[in-house]
Amino acid sequence: MARIIPLRSLPTFSIINPPDNQFNFAKGAAFLIDKPKGWSSFDVVKRIRKCVDLRKVGHAGTLDPMATGLMIVCCGKGTRTINEIQDASKAYEGTVTLGASTESYDAETEIIETAAFSHITKQKVLAALKEHFSGQIAQVPPMYSAIKKDGQRLYKLARKGKEVEREPREVTIHAARIIYFDPPKVKLYIKCSKGTYIRSIANDLGKHLNSLGYLSTLRRTAIGDFSVKDALTIDDLDLIFKL
Repeated sequence: MARIIPLRSLPTFSIINPPDNQFNFAKGAAFLIDKPKGWSSFDVVKRIRKCVDLRKVGHAGTLDPMATGLMIVCCGKGTRTINEIQDASKAYEGTVTLGASTESYDAETEIIETAAFSHITKQKVLAALKEHFSGQIAQVPPMYSAIKKDGQRLYKLARKGKEVEREPREVTIHAARIIYFDPPKVKLYIKCSKGTYIRSIANDLGKHLNSLGYLSTLRRTAIGDFSVKDALTIDDLDLIFKL
């Protein structure tokens, strides 16, 4: 039996409830997809469009190309639920590389600065997470983001070497803990509200530790009650829809 997305009844396809290619997708459905590294969120949308033979397909939360993990993609009348799904909390596992920084705050751009990190202990990271990344916080979005400033996407300005002032945004960190600590790598689990930039957490954490930091890996593990463990892969879709 199909799962139910909160607030609206919607067939939700996953590895435990795979889609039937005879289903009337125009009536509305959602897919749990495990996005592979290197794919843009729009690449996933295009693949679902090909599978369901519909133009009306959209996703409920972007993942950067370097990231992997859970996306919820809706089709047909199911696209009406996208805003509701986007409001759900998100969970991530991300690796922060200490002692270096990049313009994009992640591994998508070159290292521009380095700093010492040998003074950083697991206890100091735990203390920084508790003090600075717990509950409601003010977060400055990275320049490499899709936010608009005076009608222009910030990442387009960043690629031209321009930097503009960004207003801090309030986000909520529901949980932040260490998965493993092996300097300069620190792998974190973060559960947060929508609109939270894990890249900014990596950058800010490095500064709070009197060093630098950037996000070197990222995987979204959950959206609300949905887990990436139940998600279909692109290979699963190709097999089911005989692409």
